Amino acid sequence: MGLAKELRGRRKVEAREVLVPAWGDDSGAFKLYCRPITCYDLDQLQKKHPNFLNNTTVGAMVDLILMKATDESGDKLFASADRIDLMGEETNVISDIANQMFAEIESVEALEGN
Repeated sequence: MGLAKELRGRRKVEAREVLVPAWGDDSGAFKLYCRPITCYDLDQLQKKHPNFLNNTTVGAMVDLILMKATDESGDKLFASADRIDLMGEETNVISDIANQMFAEIESVEALEGN
């Protein structure tokens, strides 16, 4: 087995809870889950949104949510057809979700290893 496969086998990836008060009800904030953002995820976002890390647009944040948001069981919450509905949300709701998804990434420099 190659080193990359061995490292992948050791990797423990846990989903992080993201709270969305604006989508909640009387019982509290809506909860969605997100696995850590990977290099592959960023590569996919940058193909569609060049300079994503330095100039994050609302459209890019919506695409991140479409890509990463899951329920507690790990099932995707949104399909690509849901993009139009998410684009209709208030910008502060979308940016708050995206910020929580990026919470473990401190800066572009840290992400790029500089």
